[in-house]
Amino acid sequence: MSFYKEIAIHPTATIYLWKIEEEFIALFRQVSLKDTSLARLESMKSESHQKGFLAVRMLLQHLGYTDFDLFYDAFGKPHLKDGKHISISHSNDFSAVLISDALMGIDLEILKDKIVTIAPRFMDVNHLENLNQLDKIKKATVVWGIKESIFKIKNEKGISFPKHIFEEAFRLTDKRGLAQLKFNDLTEEYCFQFEFVDNYALVCAFQN
Repeated sequence: MSFYKEIAIHPTATIYLWKIEEEFIALFRQVSLKDTSLARLESMKSESHQKGFLAVRMLLQHLGYTDFDLFYDAFGKPHLKDGKHISISHSNDFSAVLISDALMGIDLEILKDKIVTIAPRFMDVNHLENLNQLDKIKKATVVWGIKESIFKIKNEKGISFPKHIFEEAFRLTDKRGLAQLKFNDLTEEYCFQFEFVDNYALVCAFQN
């Protein structure tokens, strides 16, 4: 077992983390998969993605669910048969699942130097001013996670991170903040929360 941590981020929402320390075959032997999931697993070219996929199923089993309780809609968004909301993320050695009563999105990203280089493609880089290099990496990664989490909630074709999702100014010590989605002549307000786990940024968002 490599269940790592649970984080209660809201009275009706909890994040569960699995640290992937097992070999692929050890994970595969411990989960029951429906045919569509098995086909999806076999189509993955990266063993890292395969292990992340299986680790999500391990988390479901840890919570009393199985792969048979999980299904995806036409847009690829995951759902649970009992009506609870679920959001899923995987990055390198961790998989994360968010279970909630309300619609939420989660994103987990490993901290990498490259994020600062590509930051102008997805965010207002003024938000990185006056920060040291490590804090620039952390903040840019959080901003990516904010936008990814909101996208997972809205899940509509055509949404652009730089053109449609805007985070209000925040500090890393805040651990929370506000963002807006401006799309199809509508403006929606979102709250976000974040924290750092090992060398990863963990972000969740929900509609305000």
